[in-house]
Amino acid sequence: MTPAVKALIWANVGVFVVTTLAPSGLQYWLGGLLGLTPARVFGELMIWQPVTYLFVHGGIGHILINMLILWMFGVQLERLWGTRFFLRYYFVAGVGAAIVTMIVSLLPFSFSAATYATITIGASGAIYGLLMAFALYYPETPILMFLLFPVPAKYFVLILGAVAFVSAPRGGGVAHITHLGGLVAGYLYLRRLRGMSMGRLGIWSDIRSRYLRWKMARLRRRFDVYPGGNDRDWNDRIH
Repeated sequence: MTPAVKALIWANVGVFVVTTLAPSGLQYWLGGLLGLTPARVFGELMIWQPVTYLFVHGGIGHILINMLILWMFGVQLERLWGTRFFLRYYFVAGVGAAIVTMIVSLLPFSFSAATYATITIGASGAIYGLLMAFALYYPETPILMFLLFPVPAKYFVLILGAVAFVSAPRGGGVAHITHLGGLVAGYLYLRRLRGMSMGRLGIWSDIRSRYLRWKMARLRRRFDVYPGGNDRDWNDRIH
């Protein structure tokens, strides 16, 4: 478990415990205060909501899925980038997803009007950004679609994006616009950095990745069992 991923998981779990154990009236108030509601951001200047909504979840299944994906993909990306850049990217994707949601809520469509007054909660915007980053850096790595069959990461993310795009006008209680916004924000941010190209970030990321692979291989070798002399003496074996 890497430092930023661990801290984010603890923060999300802490907020979830507080909001779950609070009385129902306080739960409703906290949801309205911390969740993302475009009408309140624009009308009441609750400018913290594009950040705080990332830490509020609506149920045990909701937070478990998000934290599982954060752990599965976030650890690898934090090892690649380092803690500081990982945290910056996480919040760029999450806040970017919120901004996309607020912009879409102003469009003259029926589903946009519903989004304008609806509370959006959960870390999914940032999580989708992590999935986009993983697909860009490890495009051929297989990911289990529906936990059933492997799909290369690049196609997995394309499928997620297509589902979010098609489902966005239908709503259905899932923040598809926010999911799509996380993908877009993550892609644009990394695209800009890659345009500087595998410049400073890419070179240092590659060096860091190679160093970590060497370090892990060295640690594994330290725990291998090597045969000693020909006399098969137990004391001549190194663990």
